[in-house]
Amino acid sequence: MKKTFLMIIFLFSLFTVKAQSQNDTISNPFEKKNDVKLNLYFTTLGLFEATYERNINRKSSMGITGLYVFSKKNDEDTNFLISPFYRRYFGKKYASGFFVEGFGTFGSTDGKQLTDMNGNITLNEGPDVLDLSLGLSFGCKWITKSRIIFEVLVGMGGNLFNADKTDHDVINRRAISVGYRF
Repeated sequence: MKKTFLMIIFLFSLFTVKAQSQNDTISNPFEKKNDVKLNLYFTTLGLFEATYERNINRKSSMGITGLYVFSKKNDEDTNFLISPFYRRYFGKKYASGFFVEGFGTFGSTDGKQLTDMNGNITLNEGPDVLDLSLGLSFGCKWITKSRIIFEVLVGMGGNLFNADKTDHDVINRRAISVGYRF
């Protein structure tokens, strides 16, 4: 009976020690896994771009960006874009600092084509064009102690399949974003 009682106390003490060691570690508030951002630059141009980013570890993340044009006041030729991406960070803090990004895009642009025939420029108005593109971006992300995010990004990609049906065969990525890490 004493051996059984001592064995139960020994096992209970092992579980207690393990539980204490797990609870003693305090997580770093910078090491949260989720970022949401709004592109303020595009908002001023009549576009809405939001980004969700999932931090895989301190040096890499994956995410998706969605862009929708809600105002044609600046003669924007894009209708919508959906861009998944992978980032590699080179900063000292968790998932922040300078980064390089590879992205793919599925999007819709207008089917306008300007054709120069014998010195004359004509306009061919075709249907909207759906296409896929691949590209690279680079930028920098800063995060405050209150987990507010500031980000600057520039990049470029090329359409893969329907570039001949529109004059818009290049995808430009630009962002001045503000967000929150949770």
